[in-house]
Amino acid sequence: MAHDTAPAPWSAPHHLPSAAHAAAHYRRPLLHSPFFEASKPWIQTDSFIAWAGYLTPDVYSYVEQEYFAIRNSCALFDLTPMVKYRISGPDAERYLNRMVTGNMAKLAPNRVLYTLWCDDQGHVVDDGTVFRLGPQEFRVCCQDRQLDWFLDCAFGFDVQIAEVTADIAALALQGPTAYAVLQAAGLTGLETLAAMGIAQLSLRGAPVMVSRTGFTGDLGYELWVAPEHAALLWNSLMQVGALRGITPMGYQALEMARIEAGFILPGVDFISCAQTLRLGRESTPWELNLDWTVALDKGHFNGRRALLEARARGVRRKLVGLELDGNKPGHGALVYADAENSIQIGEISSALWSPTLKRNIAIARIDAPHCDSKASFWVDLYLHRELQWERRNVRSWIVPRPFYAPARRRALPPPLR
Repeated sequence: MAHDTAPAPWSAPHHLPSAAHAAAHYRRPLLHSPFFEASKPWIQTDSFIAWAGYLTPDVYSYVEQEYFAIRNSCALFDLTPMVKYRISGPDAERYLNRMVTGNMAKLAPNRVLYTLWCDDQGHVVDDGTVFRLGPQEFRVCCQDRQLDWFLDCAFGFDVQIAEVTADIAALALQGPTAYAVLQAAGLTGLETLAAMGIAQLSLRGAPVMVSRTGFTGDLGYELWVAPEHAALLWNSLMQVGALRGITPMGYQALEMARIEAGFILPGVDFISCAQTLRLGRESTPWELNLDWTVALDKGHFNGRRALLEARARGVRRKLVGLELDGNKPGHGALVYADAENSIQIGEISSALWSPTLKRNIAIARIDAPHCDSKASFWVDLYLHRELQWERRNVRSWIVPRPFYAPARRRALPPPLR
């Protein structure tokens, strides 16, 4: 596109911390989210994990209680550490359309799109969600920091890119009573909000952006506020949710629901091509079984030529859903084509005995041509019982994902109970 004056290729404003903030961060390298003080009364285990520079609860009380709240009432998860970028400017849509595999031109304002971005070889760098907040204003949320990649891809575009992770506090409210809790809190008008939609609302004068998104595969919402309104949002939801079974949940419970939903996780089910050390460990969208995220008809984007060639060649392997006999999850187990375990064809990346489904489910990388087979496979499991290891050879077979997909997750209006 011709310009009368050449635009700046990109700009990335950075906000330097104050000396006091820098000193505090030095003494406590992992940050607390704006919800930490309000959530402290519910933290019983003092069990935390590091996530994107923040200290986030792994378990608040009991992982079983938190998991069943997701499926039977509702659970509240602190989403603040998720890495967030604001992308704006005259070329914002054109820039994103060039970088990601999805079609940004078809993404209407106040809608969300799950997508991938690839390198020139068609290998996945990361996945994430793109929120379209206006004609040329977007928010990209992802697991890992991607600022260097975003800036490299911005050369020649009139676009501003800034990380806003610390500027936005976020909660995920997930489960069958989530809509009822939001209604009771005064966040009205959500009865017409479809899945992957966005609504701009207000809670006691505080602006709240509500998106019908989540990582549990259930009815759920994500709520986005300024950090100074975090305590108000947390306390309001916990107060009105008390009669509707609301429970704070940590990362372990979310991980269980994530596997049931069949969602994949960077660093677990695939590795970013920017982090692989050995050839062949990277993945294409075809190998991740995410063909539906790639808009080949939208014109050129990063990796498009390589993806066309890879599709013509056929995949080396594919990420699939598995079901296993028995009730022992196959975390990290190897998958074989024969009962003698002489032909290894893959490995399991995520696994769970599903309390809701009463099924032994897994997500696994299976080599071609077995990844399209209807035959049974065999999984080599090791069980630690009474200080001794026992080996089990368990039958498995490919099943569709998602494993769990209740109708309420997309229902309009959502169930009010």
